[in-house]
Amino acid sequence: MQDRLCAALRQLNTPYAEIRVERCESTRLVYRGDQLVTVDGSIDYGGFARALAADGGWGAVTFTGDADLRDHVCAAIRLAQVLEADPITLAAIAPITDRVSAELSIDFRAVPLREKQTLMGGYNELLLNLDPRIESTYVTYADTFSATWYANTDGACIYQERPLIDLQFAAIAREGERVQRGTKSLALACGYEAVLDRAELARAAAQLAVEQLSAQVVKAGRYTVVLDPIMAGLFTHEAFGHLSEADFIAENPEARAMMTLGRQFGPRNLNIYDDGAVPHLRGSLAYDDEGVPAQKTWLMREGVLVGRLHNRETAGQMGERPTGNARATSYRYAPQVRMTNTAIAPSDGGSVHDLIKDIKLGVYACDWAGGETLLKDFTFVAKHGYMIRHGALAEPLRSMTLTGNVFETLHNIDGIGSDFAWDDSSGDCGKGAEGLPVCDGGPHVRVRNVLVGGA
Repeated sequence: MQDRLCAALRQLNTPYAEIRVERCESTRLVYRGDQLVTVDGSIDYGGFARALAADGGWGAVTFTGDADLRDHVCAAIRLAQVLEADPITLAAIAPITDRVSAELSIDFRAVPLREKQTLMGGYNELLLNLDPRIESTYVTYADTFSATWYANTDGACIYQERPLIDLQFAAIAREGERVQRGTKSLALACGYEAVLDRAELARAAAQLAVEQLSAQVVKAGRYTVVLDPIMAGLFTHEAFGHLSEADFIAENPEARAMMTLGRQFGPRNLNIYDDGAVPHLRGSLAYDDEGVPAQKTWLMREGVLVGRLHNRETAGQMGERPTGNARATSYRYAPQVRMTNTAIAPSDGGSVHDLIKDIKLGVYACDWAGGETLLKDFTFVAKHGYMIRHGALAEPLRSMTLTGNVFETLHNIDGIGSDFAWDDSSGDCGKGAEGLPVCDGGPHVRVRNVLVGGA
């Protein structure tokens, strides 16, 4: 395949062209209550070609299968030549030839479907029988194995494999008229071994549902809030990560004015980065979809904005280097500037107990249920939490909203823990109606004066 891609790109009448072919094989099983309701399997195979015209402008073609590769590239060139656009300069990169194979302890493609069904059925039965108040369940298993071939006219020629495995547990508990839901999930770029021996994760989902039956609604107001590592990761991703995507900055004058390199955004112990090279995380990859190696990019050092996320086009436009963040959802889409694994680095704040011990009245917010940002303003939803009273965790809380201004909130961070955890739960990042696997992480983080309300 690599030879065919390279042959399709030879002696073209265009400054730049690239082609990407992807084969994606997936399986999915779903239990709802005591019934197996979904068993899906699919193979998706196709490609994406695009070209850059001499006077600026991209032409792009998507196709299924792998026939007529050169014809697809030539079609992209013709489309590019029709467009009238400002000239586009791609940042230079060293062309790489590489082959990256997935290293799986247990290849899920070799595991019989019946064996997967038996394992998921056992987890589902555990959920149903853990507590008499559990009235229904939802258990999902999914695996995906994608193989991608990529080449461009600069001389890059890359093959890489990307496995993803996903396990989700949900329990619905009822007590009288009160109904609550508890969820836990796991999603990693590794083999079938990741979903074995996960009974404790299933129990945690059921226990959360039962605990939430007696949980209280937080009294709306402003509190000192301690974010668990999952919520800290969500805040980093949603509130700051998207603002660091260079295509957004380039297209938005207000964002350009805000996101000025060298600007002080937070305390000196606040450090934020994106790293697509961490092994086995959902956002990890060896190379992005323009052939740039995945790498660690510091976005903030000691509270100061020091970097942003780029594809080759935005890097060329801004005179900076590509960061390996050109990612496409599938062969049906062009690459966009996207995050990979984004996190706050740990600091010297100690454990969660060290962060809460001097809080008279506050909130401990745990796990994410959703979030959205509008430029510099954000609203996030935590799945659950606890009141903090006199330096200790107190009564459990139901889901809650956290609302604020990104930059004010960054300045209000007054404690960053020494611990650290990646959020290995399920969930894609959406941008332009395209979902993409990513990962977030961080330590426990304490923030003053956060507006909190019941979700």
